[in-house]
Amino acid sequence: MGQEVVCIARWAGKSVRGRALLETSEILFRGDARLKIPFSAIRGLTAENGELRLKTDGGVVAFELGERAEKWREKIANPKSVVDKLGIKPGDAVALFGKSGTEFLDRLKERRAAVENEKMPAGVPWVFLFADVTKDLGKVKSLAGKMKGSTALWVVYPKGLKSITETEVIGAGRKAGLKDVKVVGFSTTHTALKFVIPVEKR
Repeated sequence: MGQEVVCIARWAGKSVRGRALLETSEILFRGDARLKIPFSAIRGLTAENGELRLKTDGGVVAFELGERAEKWREKIANPKSVVDKLGIKPGDAVALFGKSGTEFLDRLKERRAAVENEKMPAGVPWVFLFADVTKDLGKVKSLAGKMKGSTALWVVYPKGLKSITETEVIGAGRKAGLKDVKVVGFSTTHTALKFVIPVEKR
């Protein structure tokens, strides 16, 4: 889940009030008119007097963000890697279930993480379940039963598909006795939802 701000956006002679959402690799704007600006399309950006100005392939877009303008400029100019957003530190143990993809494995190798596939070692701090369809969420209960203390379970699932929804993911975690505490953009196509054991049950 990105950062959202109610603001005025100006482009192509229009001035529109709506909600700007800063995601992992794009800015979304929803109002009477809509915009989607991938970071890859940004050719220049400045933040001055509370205004974030983006030079894009389609022209200049300005967002009136107030004190957040500079923070957004910094996040766009220097985006965090996915492992940073997930909280994985160098040398951490990570258990993977499902199809994680080579790109994420490469990021874990760069972080020197100790990776286990389809196994959950005792005391592992990070568990990832890659769920492509609702049926895959059946594994949440068994994984939750093996979690101890502050172990976190990240469920990674596709965005915007009817085959699996955020509501279903949250429901699976809660039925397993876990608490959903954080959402991050895992990639341009996937979202990651973090579950932990409630503090009072640890």
